[in-house]
Amino acid sequence: MIGLRTGPEATMGWRRGQAYSQDLRDRVLASDGLSAAAVAKRFGVSNSYVIKARERRDRLGDVAAGRQTSHTPGKLDGHDDALQARVVRCPDATLAEHCTWARAELGISLGITAMWKRLRRLKLTLKKSAWSPPSKRALPSSKPVGCGTS
Repeated sequence: MIGLRTGPEATMGWRRGQAYSQDLRDRVLASDGLSAAAVAKRFGVSNSYVIKARERRDRLGDVAAGRQTSHTPGKLDGHDDALQARVVRCPDATLAEHCTWARAELGISLGITAMWKRLRRLKLTLKKSAWSPPSKRALPSSKPVGCGTS
């Protein structure tokens, strides 16, 4: 049947993109006397998984799963200088304002989280003043003001 999972992935809640459990990796790697196809069939994994796990063990001496990463570049890759200049020019701008700027100036549409992560990676912070207790007399501004607007 197509789409029906058998073997460890069906019983252990395995999902595509996740590493197999360390217990399964240990059992696969302990079956050195068998061919990759036989081990794959026995434990319900793919032939390539068995081969890659064995190669990793032989090459690195490591039997743990490797770190899974995305190899897609970030939307703001290559724009660090422009982003740093923007933060210096408008230190009080919000993340949403930085995102609006990136869309208008760089042609890049991204969310607040992506902007925050990039600023954090560049070690840029948005809060430039030291903490002080709130004023009892001053009321908060009724409308937000963007950088460079009046």
